[in-house]
This record gives sequence, structure tokens and C-alpha cells, in this order.
Amino acid sequence: MEALAADVANHTPIEKTLSEVTKNAVRFIDGVDFADILLIKDGDFQSLAATSPIATKVDHAQFETGEGPCLDAVDRDVIVRCDDLHTEARWPRFAPAAVALGVRSAMSFRLYTHGADSGALNLFGSEPGPFAVDPEALGAMLATHAAVALIALARHDQFVSALASRDLIGQAKGIIMERFDVDAVRAFELLTKLSQESNIPVRIIAGNLANGK
Repeated sequence: MEALAADVANHTPIEKTLSEVTKNAVRFIDGVDFADILLIKDGDFQSLAATSPIATKVDHAQFETGEGPCLDAVDRDVIVRCDDLHTEARWPRFAPAAVALGVRSAMSFRLYTHGADSGALNLFGSEPGPFAVDPEALGAMLATHAAVALIALARHDQFVSALASRDLIGQAKGIIMERFDVDAVRAFELLTKLSQESNIPVRIIAGNLANGK
């Protein structure tokens, strides 16, 4: 846990951090043979840091059937677990597909990403459970680390995007000041007025001006 926290603090690439989360889940949690992180954005599924192609195939089965532990974790429950998919009645289409892939047990942990995106840490076993309480607690801790890393990445991207927008707006203001012989305040007023009248964001108008459009 200390090493994972250090990864986030030291801005380790997100792929490596998430990979460490899933590898440690398989390494330290009894009964877990495959793991991955499934992100859902605008209805699209993205399987990340899979420890085996089987985990990715199980996620694809959830996407195809529209049901499964990950989707339940994202939509309703913090933790979803199934000790034996062979006898599971909650997911009549997904469960047989997972069993056919060699998966008999599963745990999914919702990722609190604090944004429009959602996702879960998925842990799969090739044998029926049950999973014990301690593995459930460790899985929740690993899911928290994954969520923190994703939040940090999102905030960094937002910061970079904000800096880029500010730079474009500054360039556009300079162009307007030169062309119309106005000060910076008036130049920004003209930008915002054009944005309101055209219903186009200021950053897009600024980008067009900066690029000579």
C-alpha cells in the first residue's frame, strides 16, 4: 500500500499504477486468478491493466449482455460479489458466458472517480468461492488506490487543458488589441461578447483567432 501511494505521489504513469493494483490483487488475495479495471465513459467500455486476456473477455461479456458484477457495482452497490457463477441467478446471460470462459467467482468494487466517468476494479477466480472478509477489505483498499490515481490523472489533464486555453485566450486578446487598438480589458469583452452571440465557447473562438481562422 505504501508503494502504491508513492506511485500516485510521484506521478507514476497511470498504466503502471493500475497494473500494480491488479497484479497485487492477484498476488495477495486468495481465490483471485484474474483482475482488471473496467472504465465506462459515455457508454463505452475500456478494460485496463488486465492481468490476463480472460479478464478482458469477461468484461466484454458484461458489455454484450448488459449485466454483471461490474455494472451492478457501478450502478448500485459499492461491492458486488459472487461465490459461484454456475449457480448465480442475478445475471442469467452473463453468468453462463463467464463460466464458459473459466471464471467461477467474482468481486467488483466501485471506483469513486468523482466525475462523469465510472468504473470498477474486477477480481475473478477460476474456482468457486467463498471470498473471505479480509480479501474483500484488501480489494476495497486497492480499488481506492486505483480511484485516487484516476482522479489525479483527470485533474492533471484539466490543469493542462486550462493552461492551454489561457494561452490561446492571451494570444487572441493580443491579436484583437493590435487590430482594433484597444486595451486588454476591452479585447476580452469583445471575445466574450462574440462567444455569447455565436454560442461558441471563448476558448474555441480564441483558438480560431490564434490559428488565423
